[in-house]
Amino acid sequence: MILSIIAYGHAILRQECTDIDEHYPDLQQLVDNMWQTMYGAKGCGLTASQVNHRIRLFIIDSVQTFTNLSPEERNDYFDGDKGIQETFINARIIDSSHKTWIDEEGCLSIPTLSAEVERPWSITIEYLDRSLQPQTATFNGITARMIHHEYDHTEGILYLDYLKPLKRTLFKSKLEKIKKGKIKAAYSMSFLP
Repeated sequence: MILSIIAYGHAILRQECTDIDEHYPDLQQLVDNMWQTMYGAKGCGLTASQVNHRIRLFIIDSVQTFTNLSPEERNDYFDGDKGIQETFINARIIDSSHKTWIDEEGCLSIPTLSAEVERPWSITIEYLDRSLQPQTATFNGITARMIHHEYDHTEGILYLDYLKPLKRTLFKSKLEKIKKGKIKAAYSMSFLP
């Protein structure tokens, strides 16, 4: 089932999410719904808080990005891997590289806007997969960026928080339009009343 995506301005997007266990009600159905919602919105990542569940759960698909890049771009952005399609539960970033890079980011909760954001080139993360099996893995490039972006959501952080004050000021009126639902998104959204 496709869920409505919470728009910028809702308090849940600024709240730290809570850990969950195998007893969380209808967890597998929620994960299925999140994949359907993300693909329906043509996204590459989605966090449970973006569909109104304040839990440490997010999904990533960097395979579709890999597929759409030229061989040269794949070498530049993927560092030898071919992307992932993964569910992350109770994730914790335990290490990140000193090497950083800047690339354009957007967010399904902040439609019509994007900006350049600096992030670590690689991250190491501990998490439970969809089967609730513990995992520890290191990711690089675009995949690390996507994971870091969604992980930030579980901490109540948005990519906007990395922008310089001038850029945030330039976004102010557009963000107000998003808050009030005065924008058109190509997917179902839940705006402030």
